[in-house]
Amino acid sequence: MISNTFPLELIPDDEEAPPVTDIARPGKIIAVHLNYRSRAAQRGRTPAQPSYFFKPSSSVAASGSELERPAGTELLAFEGEIALIIGRPTRRVSPEDGWAAVSGVTAANDFGLYDLRSADKGSNVRSKGGDGFTPLGPAVLAAADLDPDALRVRTWLNGELVQEGTTDDLLFPFGRLVADLSQLMTLEPGDVILTGTPAGSSVTRPGDTVEVEVDAPTAPGEPATGRLVTRITEGRIPFGDFGTKPSVDDVQRAEAWGTVAPGAAPWRLTDELRAKLASVSTATLSSQLRKRGLDNVSIDGLTSTRPGTRVVGAARTLRYLPNREDLFAAHGGGYNAQKRAFDSVGAGEVLVIEARGERGSGTVGDVLALRAQVNGAAGIVTDGGVRDLAVVAALDIPTYHNGPHPAVLGRRHVPWDTDVTIACGGAAVQPGDVIVGDADGLLVIPPALVEEVVDDAIEQEREEQFIAEQVAAGHPVDGLFPMDAEWRERYRAWLTQH
Repeated sequence: MISNTFPLELIPDDEEAPPVTDIARPGKIIAVHLNYRSRAAQRGRTPAQPSYFFKPSSSVAASGSELERPAGTELLAFEGEIALIIGRPTRRVSPEDGWAAVSGVTAANDFGLYDLRSADKGSNVRSKGGDGFTPLGPAVLAAADLDPDALRVRTWLNGELVQEGTTDDLLFPFGRLVADLSQLMTLEPGDVILTGTPAGSSVTRPGDTVEVEVDAPTAPGEPATGRLVTRITEGRIPFGDFGTKPSVDDVQRAEAWGTVAPGAAPWRLTDELRAKLASVSTATLSSQLRKRGLDNVSIDGLTSTRPGTRVVGAARTLRYLPNREDLFAAHGGGYNAQKRAFDSVGAGEVLVIEARGERGSGTVGDVLALRAQVNGAAGIVTDGGVRDLAVVAALDIPTYHNGPHPAVLGRRHVPWDTDVTIACGGAAVQPGDVIVGDADGLLVIPPALVEEVVDDAIEQEREEQFIAEQVAAGHPVDGLFPMDAEWRERYRAWLTQH
């Protein structure tokens, strides 16, 4: 199952230099921008056709190498990928014949430095082309023995699985990539095509270890490349004044860390839907959800800082783990998940926080709540405590919480990840779910049900208005609530006048 078509054996470098190792370099490295549906959804755009960029052969590194995060930068991101190795000269082949030109596959890590993206203007020359930015290996699987539609790529950051994608999630199958590229250029033996990364790519720090593995879990023997290991170190030589220096902004931070872009989901909460949801009570919406078999969609036990203000918005999520000192040391500082979540929450969105109902520390304070308000967020929901409650309550943004507490985050929580499925107040919440809140409480509405639920809720409240008028006029509720055939006919006549 192991092929030597693309040699990954280590070869000595210049004997006069310190003893280092390098791997045989391909002639061309061609990388695909977006190719997994999960990643496209995260980016908020789905391409109709594949697009590419080149990486220099000098960016190749072997498993076990160290990769320097350049001095003065902060956003060195990993992308675990499946690398295709071309086995024969290939020109103008069809998508059906493209896979036959591939001799082997291996694991790749398409590292990129988001601090230099603005300088590259899309070329990725410096942001993706640094020395060691394309680790490959450690072993090659023979393509002839593999089903290209049944491969898997996984990435671990410091031992935690952070990426997992299978080739049935590809936008553009491997044969199509080979065919498309071969329309214009001859692909030569040893050339490498990096086939895109699934959702979960994020940022590394000095001291981190990133591992990538490609395998065929359903094939006989479950062949695998083994883990491609890269250790991140801190660079010491700053960039000079003779070129564009690193710079970052909120957009680059959000993309590097992998947060979901506002409106990234295929479904979008339109202004019309938002107005409809704001016109009906959560009690009515709850009854409509119950009719559809959804009883466990309320976020319970929380208090609003602005109970008279209705909240309607698509969910963004933030998850805290129970505090463990070593995990907090690794994940609690710097631009952590909490800060990324509050920086990236968008206009009209609701940030929902999983704090396990723990009231023994704050999960949001005045500065972060203000940041969400400045971003235009519709609300904040946490089943944990709030610091600086008097100041948070004075803000315009509604915050649902589990009580005040003066302690800082690290007393009980580790900020762990963003835009994942969480539990808050006894309810499961996924990114993109619709959150509706009023004085009665909070509901979670699956996006696929929003339109029919709100339309039926509006009709229900019309009926209830009619029924209330009749009760106020002295009619008994028998036959009226719920309406029998006679009362329903009267209701239809009433509708023509209202």
